[in-house]
Amino acid sequence: MDRWPSGNQRIDTTADDALGSSDMVELLGRLERREVNAAELRDAAQQRAAAADAALNALTAVVSQPRAQADPARAPLAGIPTVVKDNEYLAGLPTLQGSWAAPDTPARRNAPFVAQLLALGLDPIGKTALPEFGLTATTESSRHGATRNPWDTSRSTGGSSGGSAALVAAGVVPIGHANDGGGSIRIPASCCGLVGLKPSRGRLVDYPEIDQLPINIITQGVVTRTVRDTARYFAAAERSYANPDLPRVGHVRDPSRRRLTIGVVTDYEDRPISEDTAAALRGAMSLCEALGHRVVEVPFPFSRRDGRDFLRYWALLAYSLQTFGGRVLGEPFDGARTEILTRGLSRLLATVAERVPLSLWRLRREARHDWHRPTPDGHTFDALLTPVLAHEPPPIGWLGPDVDYRTHMARLLRYAGFTAMNNVSGTPAISLPLGRSRSGLPIGMQFAAPVGEERRLLELALELEEAQPWPHTPAARS
Repeated sequence: MDRWPSGNQRIDTTADDALGSSDMVELLGRLERREVNAAELRDAAQQRAAAADAALNALTAVVSQPRAQADPARAPLAGIPTVVKDNEYLAGLPTLQGSWAAPDTPARRNAPFVAQLLALGLDPIGKTALPEFGLTATTESSRHGATRNPWDTSRSTGGSSGGSAALVAAGVVPIGHANDGGGSIRIPASCCGLVGLKPSRGRLVDYPEIDQLPINIITQGVVTRTVRDTARYFAAAERSYANPDLPRVGHVRDPSRRRLTIGVVTDYEDRPISEDTAAALRGAMSLCEALGHRVVEVPFPFSRRDGRDFLRYWALLAYSLQTFGGRVLGEPFDGARTEILTRGLSRLLATVAERVPLSLWRLRREARHDWHRPTPDGHTFDALLTPVLAHEPPPIGWLGPDVDYRTHMARLLRYAGFTAMNNVSGTPAISLPLGRSRSGLPIGMQFAAPVGEERRLLELALELEEAQPWPHTPAARS
């Protein structure tokens, strides 16, 4: 039972305090000029969180004291308040995974990504909600209730990084931790009007054990309100760790003069999109063409079979969590307390188990395939444009934990069918809030590029943001 306010409020915490309406880059400048200090920024973020969270329900735990006083000379993002998604270890706090099955034992150490985040100087004020194990495209769980969208509190934030997205969109913090195994950075970014870049596989630090998965689909990242904040984060993270197998991103400050060939998928017969989403897609195409980029219609590069293969892999992961969760998440773990969706996916595995090896083989082949293949007229395209989601954020409860398994999966597969294959291929993809529904809710457009080409995506994103600025908080919407 949802126990939180159900009205369609807009939640915007922007105020005349230390944070003001600044993004992270502006705050770093103000810190350097000593116009504000880290304690003032943290205090403002904590006050904003306290004011907003009764309506948003985005926090699962509060970090009352700063973790450490970072040295700005070594920590390029020192003093910036942030939040950590509650599926990563933050020492001293439990990692609840949005599930009653998970133990509430405090973590004894920080996860590798969290350790890097702290080393960069980011200052967590809390941990944020997700659906159980991050398995669906909303942030609603029986353990924590529904996290609500600050653009309209009757709507979903998307998932699974919806708690972080809600707090960033509401102005509580300028940047929030997110991670992505099938769209979990890009989907909440789309729902909440944010920038969400899923990087190439291996771009950011993570547990080395995830490379032992049959296919490593998981990447860490952040959500922000501006492209330059995302660019600044990746530049800072790369100073700490740079994957030698990927080209450097560097600090992307300006658009490129290079004009791109952008493949755009317009035929969604198998994945119908709403009129609002189709209009937003046409608007993004027109904007790219007006900026001098070549826009070429291309067929959707993935098939229904790809979707079925990914679903079988998703079922394998859900079964593994329900059955062996104690080995991964710690004891005591009670698989009997998992939700309808997790149990349904686990049962699905039993019916398709003999097909899983072939599905994994095909997905591994897809992961090695360069799907940026030439267009029908022989041109190779530099980026692929699709919607992030089929329609605007749905009402709270539409993908909630009480929805029966078959209904949930039918809705999920129609709603969120555009993001997962970038996880399989390991390619970077970014959600940009270029569209609006007729009810005023954000609609994200996804641009994907070949492995290692985050710089290309950030340069394009900076150009699009400059040409068509988006409101940075709900109260700023036109």
